[in-house]
Amino acid sequence: MPQRLAVSESPSGGPQFLPVNGPEVRYRRSMAKPIVALLSDFGTRDHYTGVMKGVVLSICPDAVLVDVSHDLPAHDIPFASRELAATYKYFPAGTIFVVVVDPGVGSMRRGIAADVGDWKFVAPDNGVLTSVFQEAPPKKVVELTERRYARPTVSRTFEGRDRFAPAGAWLAKGIQLSALGRPVADYVQIPLALPQMEAGEIHGEVIRIDRFGNVVSNIDRKLCERLASAGEPLVITIAGQAVARVVSTFSEISVGEICALYGSTDHLEFAAHSSSAATGLGVDVGTPVAVRKA
Repeated sequence: MPQRLAVSESPSGGPQFLPVNGPEVRYRRSMAKPIVALLSDFGTRDHYTGVMKGVVLSICPDAVLVDVSHDLPAHDIPFASRELAATYKYFPAGTIFVVVVDPGVGSMRRGIAADVGDWKFVAPDNGVLTSVFQEAPPKKVVELTERRYARPTVSRTFEGRDRFAPAGAWLAKGIQLSALGRPVADYVQIPLALPQMEAGEIHGEVIRIDRFGNVVSNIDRKLCERLASAGEPLVITIAGQAVARVVSTFSEISVGEICALYGSTDHLEFAAHSSSAATGLGVDVGTPVAVRKA
C-alpha cells in the first residue's frame, strides 16, 4: 500500500513531503505554533541569548520564542531550578523549555532532554531540573548523544548554542524525545533547602529576593495552615526579627512597615511599602525564617 504523504513548507520555502502519520504532522495538528521558552543566566548585553534564538529559528522557523528570563544569578543552579518550577505550569501543554545555567560547560557533564507529560525540557544534567522533577516526575529522560540534532561543531564554551538550542528546536519541529539519544536513569538531582516542622515550629530560609526587594522564603501557605489548623494566630520571624502583620496585598502595607504575605507562588514573603524589604530587614538568601503559634 503506498504511503500517504502531506505537503508542508520546508525551511527554504519549497514544498516538502511528510508521512501523514509521522511525528511532525501529528505535532502540527496538536499545536500550530510550537513554543520554545528560554531560561538562562546569559543576560542581554552580549550576543549569547540572541544567537540561541537564531539557531532555534533556523531549524524550526514556526517556533514562537519566549524569554522567561536571562537575568538569573550567574552559575546559581538552585535558584534557576526554583525559577523554572515557578514558571513551567503556566505555559501551554507542548511547550519546550531550553534551560542554560551551566557552570560545568565543556566538562564531562551530560546534556539531557526530559518529558514530564505536558512539557519537555532541554538542559545540562547538573540538577537544574530538580524542582520540576520533584513536582512532575519525568516519564522519560535521554542524554543528548545523537549528533545529527546538534550543530556540526559543538563549542566547549557555548553548548547552549550548539547542543541545547538545536535539541529544543528539533523537539519543537516534532521529533520524538527518544531520537535525541540513549535513555538516562541516573540524572543529577541537587539537594534543595526544604522547610522543617518540629515541636510546633516551622524552620525555613530565604530562597529569593526579587527586583523589588521582596523577600521570598521556602515556607508555603499549606505548611503554615497545617501548623495553625484551628486558625490560631502565628508568630513569624526573619533573622530573629518578628514581623507585626500578615496581609493579603501589597496595598495594605503602610509606609515604613514591613509585613508578611503569601506571594504569587503561595510562599511566605516579606514586603515593604514601595521599598525594599530586603534592605529594611538587612537579610539575604539563606537568612533563617521561623513560624510558630502565638
